[in-house]
Amino acid sequence: MTRFGYTLTILLGASLGVAGCTDPIEGTDPPDTLPPPSNTTGGGDGNTFDHDNDTISVWDLIERLTKEGPPSFTSQMHSCSKVRYSTLGKVLTSLGVNLGNATNPSAGQLYTSGAAAMGAPNYSARIRENLAVTTSGASREFDIFAAGADEITAALPTLARCQVGGVGPVLFDANNLCHAEGISCLIGAPAGQGHVELCNLTITRASNPTIGKRLAVATMLAAAYTCE
Repeated sequence: MTRFGYTLTILLGASLGVAGCTDPIEGTDPPDTLPPPSNTTGGGDGNTFDHDNDTISVWDLIERLTKEGPPSFTSQMHSCSKVRYSTLGKVLTSLGVNLGNATNPSAGQLYTSGAAAMGAPNYSARIRENLAVTTSGASREFDIFAAGADEITAALPTLARCQVGGVGPVLFDANNLCHAEGISCLIGAPAGQGHVELCNLTITRASNPTIGKRLAVATMLAAAYTCE
C-alpha cells in the first residue's frame, strides 16, 4: 500500500470514531439506557393508572438493607404462619361454637367441610398441614366467624374464662354498643378504645344492627386469629 493509501485509511478510521462518539441527531429516538422522567405518569381511559416514575436512591436502599437486612431475611422474620386447623377448632369451641352442628351454613358445618380449604393435614395421604395463609383459607375462616357470631355473642357471658365472680361480660348492650370487657374476652387480649370505636363503627355502617354485630365479631376474630 502506498503512503497515500495509509494516510487515507487513518483519516477514514478517525472520522468514523468521531462520528460514533457524537450525540444522537436531534429528532432521533433516545437510547434505551436513559432513566424514566422523575415525575408522575398519567393514565387515562384504556390506558394504565397514574404511577410514580421516581426510582429509589441507591443510598436509601443501602441504608434500608443495613437496618432491615436482605429480603431473604426479613421475609422470615416478619412473616407469620396461619393458625393450625385443630387450634382453630379449639378456639371456636372455647367461644361457645358447636362444631358438631351439621346445619348448613352453621359455623360447625363450615369448619368441618372446610378442612381442605384451610390447609388441614391429610395423614392418610401423608400430606402435612399447610402453614401459609391462603386466600381460600382466610375466606373460609372469616365465613366461619361470621356464621358463628350469634352463637359466640350469646355464649360469651357464660364462658368460664371470662367470668369475674361468676359473672361474664357482655359484648353488646341493649343499645347495640360494644363493651371493652366483652371484646377482651372475644379476642383474648386487653381491648383498647380503638377496638371499641372500630366495633361501634362496624355496627353503625351496616345495613342493620344484626348484620353489623355479626360483622364486628367476625372482623375482630379475624384480626386476632388469622395468623399465629
